Amino acid sequence: MATPRDPGHAVCGIIPPHLLRQIARAGEDPQATAAARTLAGGLRVAGNREVRAARSRRAGPPGAGAGLIPPHLRQRLDGVPTAEGATAPFATPDATLRRSIHDAQQGTTLPGVLVREEGQASGGDESADEAYDGLGATWELFHQAFSRNSLDDEGMALIATVHYGQAFQNAFWDGEQMIFGDGDGVYFQSFTNAVDVIGHELTHGVVQYTAGLIYVAQPGALHESIADCSGAMVKQHLRGQSAQEADWLIGEGLFTDRVQGVALRSMKTPGTAYDDPVLGTDPQPASMEDYADLPHDAENDNGGVHINSGIPNRAFHLAATGIGGTSWEGAGPLWYEALTRPGLPKDADFATFAAATLDAAASRYGENSAQHAAVADAWRRVGVTPGA
Repeated sequence: MATPRDPGHAVCGIIPPHLLRQIARAGEDPQATAAARTLAGGLRVAGNREVRAARSRRAGPPGAGAGLIPPHLRQRLDGVPTAEGATAPFATPDATLRRSIHDAQQGTTLPGVLVREEGQASGGDESADEAYDGLGATWELFHQAFSRNSLDDEGMALIATVHYGQAFQNAFWDGEQMIFGDGDGVYFQSFTNAVDVIGHELTHGVVQYTAGLIYVAQPGALHESIADCSGAMVKQHLRGQSAQEADWLIGEGLFTDRVQGVALRSMKTPGTAYDDPVLGTDPQPASMEDYADLPHDAENDNGGVHINSGIPNRAFHLAATGIGGTSWEGAGPLWYEALTRPGLPKDADFATFAAATLDAAASRYGENSAQHAAVADAWRRVGVTPGA
């Protein structure tokens, strides 16, 4: 039986809080009201997310105001009425994909009405079908590339709810399931439109069950970046693209034609994804030289977790293109090993995670390998490790 869930502190949503605040402040009604409602709804759901994450092996992010839409954009809206030498992983033979898609029917009771289960044919709901396919594409990436059996590596079922809330401008992982809003139709389209968004959000579940990175400052930015890296790999894997061929955009297809921007983020060139009169300019830095040292509170995106993630995002792009081939065969396994190898602290900063990826490259390829050199060069170019 479905039960209403009372939201709380922080949600790992695809739309950062700053974007929603931008719309609430500078957008026009009813979109501004929808943005404020999305922020409030996300905060309510987040409190319960922490409790649900605590039930898993590792605690999930405890911060505030997470989401696909960064806080700086939400602030605008407040106040307005295979690489050579790589070892191919082997898929777990007994792993089974289990999906269920539910319809909230513009309400907030979760999970909602069941509309499609694993193996069932489409019922004609585009959002439900996109969610079903996106969950499958993400499960497949983790299973085929990293031999992982679902988010918890123990075969957990993937649950999603579509048509959540009224003009809800976000998608997020709530600690147990995926939730997708329909967007307002003015700034955002349906949040099931972009498969990398689905991959991004589900990866918050993977981090929850592995390193459990705290959702503040650099560990929180790593949390967001790892989700972006996986989202990019899901999209590239589905399209059969190499690292060189890929566009490295996150959230392409979420903005409507009204917005002056191509996506929520660019991993290749952080800070260039959008420049819009309402949403503002993409604030992501591309190197530590422009790191945003912000207060560690909800109003500042928990220390800029959606902003500073541009730095490790670019490092992953540089490593993936430097190694060559596909991202899920080259740089991807190194990032995954760094995340899942025992010993990564919950408060790992960029330098700590960089060292973990270098250890993974040395272990897999050797310290004098071209792959190790590509990873080292990537972290140097974004200023996380010292230059030669």
